[in-house]
Amino acid sequence: MSTRQRPADPAATESRRSLLVCALTGAAVMAALDEIVFHQILHWHHFYDRSTPGTALLSDGLLHTAELLALVAGCFLFADLRRREALSAAHGWAGFLLGLGAFQLFDGVVDHKLLRLHQIRYGVDVTPYDWAWNLTGLALLLAGAWTAVRAGRPGPRRR
Repeated sequence: MSTRQRPADPAATESRRSLLVCALTGAAVMAALDEIVFHQILHWHHFYDRSTPGTALLSDGLLHTAELLALVAGCFLFADLRRREALSAAHGWAGFLLGLGAFQLFDGVVDHKLLRLHQIRYGVDVTPYDWAWNLTGLALLLAGAWTAVRAGRPGPRRR
């Protein structure tokens, strides 16, 4: 018996890469939407609200830096997939939706509830906001999972 491993299926590898690259981009886009809408436009919260206003602004700047780096990296990786004609559009959409939902749900559960870095809003009953925030994240995750399952089925695919 040979100890050599079978080469990976190139189509499966590129499908997985399309999913991961677009998931990175999706998470970065959702982080940007969160930061722009809730931090800057509505002024509902900062990334870290449990200290001074200066620290809160610094935390927003660090979040913005991380989201921008992820977005730029995702765009370069996406362009590479397109250049090599290796992009699986269906897997890319699945990854994008999974990234959007994963960021939203992680932020809602981990940042808001477990770590208590910030709440969605202050001075109001946050229960409806939490439900809306987390259910939106869950819906995006489910849509991404459904799209990924459909993309993995054999048969004719659209590019």
